Amino acid sequence: MSYARERQLDGLRTFAVSMVLYDHFWAGEGSVLGHLGVRLFFVLSGFLITRLLLESRSATQYEPGNTLKSFYIRRALRIFPPYFAILGFVWLINLEGARGSLKWHALYLSNFWYALRDEWTPWVLCHTWSLSIEEQFYIVWPLVILFAPRRLIAPICIAVITFSLGYRFYWPLTGTPSLARDLLPPASMDALVAGALLAVYRSSTEAWPQWIRLSWAPLTAAAVILLWLRSISMTPALEWLTWIGSEVSPLVPLVMLVGCCSAGLRGAFGRLLELPPVVAVGRVSYGVYLFHPIVLSLIVKAQPFIPVNVSEQGPWRFMIGTTATLLVASISWLAFEKPLNQFKRYFPYVRSGRVASPPSSMKPSEAGGREYDTSAYRRISDERAS
Repeated sequence: MSYARERQLDGLRTFAVSMVLYDHFWAGEGSVLGHLGVRLFFVLSGFLITRLLLESRSATQYEPGNTLKSFYIRRALRIFPPYFAILGFVWLINLEGARGSLKWHALYLSNFWYALRDEWTPWVLCHTWSLSIEEQFYIVWPLVILFAPRRLIAPICIAVITFSLGYRFYWPLTGTPSLARDLLPPASMDALVAGALLAVYRSSTEAWPQWIRLSWAPLTAAAVILLWLRSISMTPALEWLTWIGSEVSPLVPLVMLVGCCSAGLRGAFGRLLELPPVVAVGRVSYGVYLFHPIVLSLIVKAQPFIPVNVSEQGPWRFMIGTTATLLVASISWLAFEKPLNQFKRYFPYVRSGRVASPPSSMKPSEAGGREYDTSAYRRISDERAS
């Protein structure tokens, strides 16, 4: 596996988190770029996690129990320390009055907290809804990949995606749209499992199906139009139809984008994704996403000491907020997260692992006709998955 491909996936993380930062620091009310960035994160996560588990399952000395245990421990080492550090900080100073909801966030039930109340209070932790969705996915999905018969994994993915798409048709029965429409797990399972289905498909071939090659361009155009329409006031029925279209139409383009980058995207965009600064931001993108609302709250409180306007959406808030967030995320990664991630080596997916065959993306000539040890590759992929 080429390291260039992994750099491009890091570059995609930068692309995704940049949309979130623009949405929260600069864009006006009604922008949905941040939500699209989260959807891209979901596709990436589903793809990378499923790919890691499938590769472990292909090992000659594969043990489901050991792989499952290692997966959960490695995920905890990557995700928990900065997440609970943030919750501890919020509890200590009761930032934005968020102390009362911390039990829900600590249990990764943030999406249910906001859905049940139908309001973004406390706003400083509102971004944790997506982290809760991912954690809920991480609990269940490894059981599917590691224990389901291999031939049934793709049909299971298709069934979950179909259920998630069908879930959206429930909302006309509820009247006025609520936050639950976007925050309950079924609303995001299509993106996560679409990424997983990509990993399953890529385990056997790199060729795109004909229907994807023909549909990605019109679906991209439809997504742009529908995402723009979501910022316009309309009747509940039209709003519901626009919401469905803007959620579903970007799915194939996002999957194709992840798939192309995982295989090594050529051209100007591929080179852009591989630029060292872009890759560097992607490697700390989890921290950037996790810390940015906290940083926003603090710089707004510090407005009397800042000579430019950061109290309102705009370029100054974006510049100062992004710079401060990148600084905090980089310090966290170097001083806190990266050292803890070193403990992952004690929890390999396969105890002594040589894989029976090279990844499908590697040509037989590159493997030299021998068994291909992918332990280093799996380690790199897992450290960068978020």
